[in-house]
Amino acid sequence: MSGEKTFLGHPRGLATLFFTEMWERFSYYGMRALLILFMVDSVANGGLALDDKTSAAIYGLYTMFVYLLALPGGWLADKFFGLRKAVFYGGIIIAAGHFCMAVPTIETFFLGLFLIIVGTGLLKPNVSSIVGGLYSSDEPSRRDAGYSIYYMGINIGAFVAPLITGWLGEGFSWHYGFGAAGIGMVVGVIQYKMTQGYLGDVGIKPESTGDIEKDAKRRKNIGRGLFVTVLAICVVLALMLMRVITVDPVSIANLSSYIIIGAIVLYFLYIFLAEELTKDEKKKIGMILVLFFFSAVFWSGFEQAGSSLNLFADRYTNRMIGGWEMPASWLQSVNPIFIILLSPVFGWLWITLAKRHLEPNTPVKFSFGLIFLGLGFAVMAIASGIVATGNNVLPTWLIITYLLHTTGELSFSPVGLSAVTKLSPKKLVGQMMGVWFMSVALGNLIAGLVAGEFDESSIAANPNVLPDLFWFITQFTIGAGILMLILTPLMRKLMGNVR
Repeated sequence: MSGEKTFLGHPRGLATLFFTEMWERFSYYGMRALLILFMVDSVANGGLALDDKTSAAIYGLYTMFVYLLALPGGWLADKFFGLRKAVFYGGIIIAAGHFCMAVPTIETFFLGLFLIIVGTGLLKPNVSSIVGGLYSSDEPSRRDAGYSIYYMGINIGAFVAPLITGWLGEGFSWHYGFGAAGIGMVVGVIQYKMTQGYLGDVGIKPESTGDIEKDAKRRKNIGRGLFVTVLAICVVLALMLMRVITVDPVSIANLSSYIIIGAIVLYFLYIFLAEELTKDEKKKIGMILVLFFFSAVFWSGFEQAGSSLNLFADRYTNRMIGGWEMPASWLQSVNPIFIILLSPVFGWLWITLAKRHLEPNTPVKFSFGLIFLGLGFAVMAIASGIVATGNNVLPTWLIITYLLHTTGELSFSPVGLSAVTKLSPKKLVGQMMGVWFMSVALGNLIAGLVAGEFDESSIAANPNVLPDLFWFITQFTIGAGILMLILTPLMRKLMGNVR
């Protein structure tokens, strides 16, 4: 534990990470609430006027890469930067990306998306890993509670962001909203630098082999490889922005899901064959692989919030309050406010149940998350059935959906973050956190592809497209939750002494 000061009964360093991630999520969710609405909006209103399939594919690719780069970001932190520097550099790059998007040109828009992807890949997995480093290995329930508090900080930023960026973006200019997101990230970086002393020595240095000369040579080789990689990416990006190279977002999105699955299989083969691991460590890493696929299922449903559910709010929800129409993006704040209200409850619940030896294990918590996610989509299936009759629905339907999704998220996401830090060998914790975020990447990509079916013209031709889509998601996610319950005894064997 670093320092004597505490934050809500936890190490004071948790507050540093709490506010860093709060402002990072302010920037990310503030922009994300506007993204697909901006792309489908007309040029006359300042949008890009892209069709639904293309917009959803770009959205899916963007949110996929935001999390996909968590794996190389974790690896670079472990081997080259150290966790602390990776967080700092990532925050600066994210802020630069948002300010690029504040400039009203299509080139700066896509350049901004690219910079946010790179910055988040450096920041996101490593700030989460530092949280785990604040606790000793013999206090797992306290660590779970710490992650729940940390998760509440994430959602304070996610709650406030759409209210500010949505008001600016939908009311004045989309680019004002993007700029406001960048200001939030700048505040987060300043706070992080001013209070990082409370983190003690957690995450200062990269992984060491114990051989100074060997470590220096490794860092030199990684530095050269990083320079060449960045240079190559800049060349390709420049050619794309100059439109020398053209891409089809829909085709790339469809192909990317197979690439991610193939990459994760190859990566785990590398870990099992190239890393020196004990039999117990291999079992625990095998458990992380199992959690990867269930996590991808969860996020493929949950991340519909920024795509299909956001479009549903914009097109099929009656948002009139007197003579004023509420911005559709404001409904993106519903899930975070439920998180803020319920996070302390779940943190208290896990500790209380642990004291009474009644706390559900990780697979059971995961299965609860999937089942509640499916129940939320059942609500949307009913609401879309009403839309199919030609009537718009009240925001209440989305609010109930987000409440059920929030309950599922609190049973799933903070528990998953904590489980990865407990299951990972210490020398691989950054990389394994990157693996966790790769599952989120795959889920986000699938969410974007599913949202591509949310085509307004298709729904107009066949009103049953929407309820059929939501019923399918309902059955798939609840089925995955039941399967995880059935497999729980096998998973417990892989987890060993980790609960």
